Amino acid sequence: MNIQLSDHFTYRRLLRFTLPSIVMMIFTSIYGIVDGFFVSNFVGKTPFAAVNFIMPFLMILGALGFMFGTGGSALIAKTLGMGEKEKANRLFSFLVYISFASGIVIAVLGLLFLRPVARLLGAEGQMLNDCVTYGKVILLALPAYMLQFEFQSFFVTAQKPQLGLFVTVAAGVTNMVLDALLVAVFPLGLVGAAAATAFSQVVGGIIPLLYFARPNSSLLRLGKTSFDGKALLKTCTNGSSELMSNISMSVVSMLYNIQLIRYAGEDGVAAYGVLMYVNMIFLSTFLGYAVGTAPVISYHYGAEHHDELRSLRKKSLWIIGIFSVAMVLSAEVFAGPLSKLFVGYDPVLYEMTLEGFVIYSFSFLFSGIGIFGSSFFTALNNGLISALISFLRTLVLQVAAVLLFPIFWGIDGIWLSIVAAELIAAGITVLFLIAKRRQYHY
Repeated sequence: MNIQLSDHFTYRRLLRFTLPSIVMMIFTSIYGIVDGFFVSNFVGKTPFAAVNFIMPFLMILGALGFMFGTGGSALIAKTLGMGEKEKANRLFSFLVYISFASGIVIAVLGLLFLRPVARLLGAEGQMLNDCVTYGKVILLALPAYMLQFEFQSFFVTAQKPQLGLFVTVAAGVTNMVLDALLVAVFPLGLVGAAAATAFSQVVGGIIPLLYFARPNSSLLRLGKTSFDGKALLKTCTNGSSELMSNISMSVVSMLYNIQLIRYAGEDGVAAYGVLMYVNMIFLSTFLGYAVGTAPVISYHYGAEHHDELRSLRKKSLWIIGIFSVAMVLSAEVFAGPLSKLFVGYDPVLYEMTLEGFVIYSFSFLFSGIGIFGSSFFTALNNGLISALISFLRTLVLQVAAVLLFPIFWGIDGIWLSIVAAELIAAGITVLFLIAKRRQYHY
């Protein structure tokens, strides 16, 4: 049975509708994880550290696609809720075209500044060369990567989350197969790992472009449009929280790497890389749920269905809470096997990774509230509060903690900093949800 944005959502229907988005986000996060696994086990510890060292910078460059997707999705879904389908398609086309053009410009700039940025962050010697080697190949696919981020949201708005899941799975499988071939079978090292990821991003970005360019059964289709500065500004405002969240997480990751090199050397960067892989998968569950529910919330907000808004908020908080507890328990149980999977060949590195894993995993208990809260206000077209939650959660609180905690607790303080930041951010999010409940009638 096809689920529509205008439906009443029970727990079962909500989970069914958001599941494709959750799996979609998880498969997207697998790119870096698969690269990391093959690089660590078949190329070496230094190239593995290099991949994790330069990845935050590459993620910053692609984050604009997430902004266009989430911010534009909220605007388009609200427009659909108001019954203006033709206008919604013009907005959709405009945002896709401008996103692709932006991707080309950003990719060129990234190639020019890749080596200076890696050197500025502290990479040197072979690690610096490995950062540049990996980054250059990845940047060639950046426009497609941005489109992939964008279409993850637009597929949900178009009432085709299953199709979005299919495309993302296809891209993920492409990455896995090519990594095995180009790194494990044909020893192409970092170039092979980067090429596998770049090609999979092309698959994830271009297939949706072709689908929406042709007649289709979804709510959206690419077509003629014109420049709309007001819509662009609204999209950027709506999606600023997601842009800030992605940029902030990448900036904080860079800071973590700098601190870890100071306190533990390359082993610290490698250990943090393993934690980031698990973090990416677990947070992808929250992000996928947020992406899946956002168009539904925007639609009912635009249609002024206040009872449904209240129901969506209540059900979502219960679901997020259950997910959070399950993730902490899973992380504690699988800390050892997952650490061994990536760095089991080095006993010292394995012990460092395992210790960090046990502490870091408690952050999953609080992170879902902040992620959903930020997305919730984006869906209500309140980009300011959404951005503020993201800014505090992913940048201010984490930067303060990662600079302060190591002074007292050394490397354990670095692992503890994310837990403290997520806890405070969750409290702030709850306060915003309470304060704005009358204004938005949820």
